[in-house]
Amino acid sequence: MSSMYKETDVILIGAGIMSATLASLLKELAPEWKISVFEKLSGPGKESSNEWNNAGTGHSALCELNYTPEKSDGSIDITKAVKVNEKFQLSRQFWSYLVRSGRIQNPQEFIRPIPHMSFVEGDKNVTFLKKRFEALSNHPLFQGMEFSADPDKLKQWIPLIMEGRTANEPIAATKIDSGTDVNFGALTRMLFEHLKDEQGAINYKHRVKNIERMSDGLWEVKVQDLDSGEIEYHTAKFVFIGAGGGSLPLLQKTGIPESKHIGGFPVSGLFMVCRNPEVVAKHHAKVYGKAKIGAPPMSVPHLDTRYIDGQQSLLFGPFAGFSPKFLKRGSNLDLIRSVKPSNVLTMLAAGMKQRKLTQYLIQQVLLSNEKRMEALRTFIPNAKSEDWEIVVAGQRVQVIKDTAAGKGNLQFGTEVVNSADGSLAALLGASPGASTAVFVMLDVLERCFTEQMPGWKAKIKEIIPSYGISLAKNPDLIKEVHASTAQTLGLR
Repeated sequence: MSSMYKETDVILIGAGIMSATLASLLKELAPEWKISVFEKLSGPGKESSNEWNNAGTGHSALCELNYTPEKSDGSIDITKAVKVNEKFQLSRQFWSYLVRSGRIQNPQEFIRPIPHMSFVEGDKNVTFLKKRFEALSNHPLFQGMEFSADPDKLKQWIPLIMEGRTANEPIAATKIDSGTDVNFGALTRMLFEHLKDEQGAINYKHRVKNIERMSDGLWEVKVQDLDSGEIEYHTAKFVFIGAGGGSLPLLQKTGIPESKHIGGFPVSGLFMVCRNPEVVAKHHAKVYGKAKIGAPPMSVPHLDTRYIDGQQSLLFGPFAGFSPKFLKRGSNLDLIRSVKPSNVLTMLAAGMKQRKLTQYLIQQVLLSNEKRMEALRTFIPNAKSEDWEIVVAGQRVQVIKDTAAGKGNLQFGTEVVNSADGSLAALLGASPGASTAVFVMLDVLERCFTEQMPGWKAKIKEIIPSYGISLAKNPDLIKEVHASTAQTLGLR
């Protein structure tokens, strides 16, 4: 077994949507830089970014009820919904730029228009949804949202969900037609194809074994070619760890102070899939309900129209589960190996705090297929078992960290961890993840390329017109951005 050394400017670990987005941005801002990508699987977008491993909602808070909590005084807090929506608008603008400039083609292969809906049952939930609608529909980012508690109207909107529904319990829904279905797997593959054309060094079936800081300040990344077994050593000024659930173990190898007191809690998931054309034809929307009490936000039940490989299907779920693996194709020892002297107290504190979540996950793991069908029938009363099959979704690793609120707090968002000098960054966490990839990678640029950013800002503004501007405070810019991106991406 031989070894070899190679120098590059930027090393990206993991060939998912985050690395693809960062690489694409850097190629626009610093086209002369050499970028090397290392991915242990045989191609891009095969883990969390894969179209079968996420819901592809294009999270923009149009339908996700957990982004609009009810406050103690009964009012609705739309702060998070506005922020999430603004972040997704950055993604739309970047994708639109890539299509307009010929970097990628055929946007319909990765994004399609689809109504986003929220659906609730019971007096209390109907009242909540009405208040949510009133709070959001007046906001410029949520123009066009409709509300109805009329069963006849709902039969027009969601015939499959209303078919066979006999309960006298009040029901209601909101609907907004500006939602999207995003195939993040297809988009990831397109972006890496473009990077390959731009002479990016993309190395599949290469596993990163270690990341170490050298005396000259460069990072040395030890990589194994899984085909030949050969060990390679690559050096770079900047390293980004975007390996999904695999990011935490790699971050721990760097030894940077910022990697201490951080843990990970893996959550797996299942979806039910229907490919029966007669059933699929009766539903055209992404419909989100309310999560059960004690369930994590990523377990909000939803029934989604999906476009994958040119075929239309329906996905329902997710059903949460537990696996000690940090990646779908990971090891059963991942969780144990992630416990270090620096985070053991953090992990123990989380264990004490998350007993209800653990109990919920155990209940989910023990669900029979018939129990899953019962859950599905709360959405589709006439659902038949023979029309639905189980698909295992991707692994998500929720961040556990010490915060001002105490030790071992479970975080449900996406977090960037970077070294003090900005020479290394890692992405941890889960939803809304892929939908906000552009916002997250712009955050990485701002944190890690402080010297270059003043010279890059004009180009970034050309690529993303709303960069550095609050869309929520600029209704005219919202209309302009919506119209231009909708036209370029074929969303009209």
